[in-house]
Amino acid sequence: MSTTRQIPRQEWTRYFDELTRRFFKDGNPEAATVEVISPDLGDQVAADFVRALGVAYDPRNEVLEVLLDGVDHLVYHPREVWVVEEDNGFVSTLEIVRDDDTREVVRFRSVGIVPRPDAAG
Repeated sequence: MSTTRQIPRQEWTRYFDELTRRFFKDGNPEAATVEVISPDLGDQVAADFVRALGVAYDPRNEVLEVLLDGVDHLVYHPREVWVVEEDNGFVSTLEIVRDDDTREVVRFRSVGIVPRPDAAG
């Protein structure tokens, strides 16, 4: 069962550092789809099924960065961050609300199999 919750701004840096360490640096590849939903421009897909490398927040520059293979998706001055967490803590959906009410929805999914430690390579 999944849980939707808002992440308080003061926790963004720690939360995304831990998420990246726990799920994106474990050798099991994840993919991301990034959709931008703008009141003025409608829905746009910014990235589709791209390997995800992590998420980071820089409080000094107020930028949330979705680290993707070959390109990073930057969100400047986010106002709110919501996540859908699975039972194991994996974030399947990240929703970022910008000051102009544009929403950036990032959907993550695991796409690989972790090799067994004893597997010959």
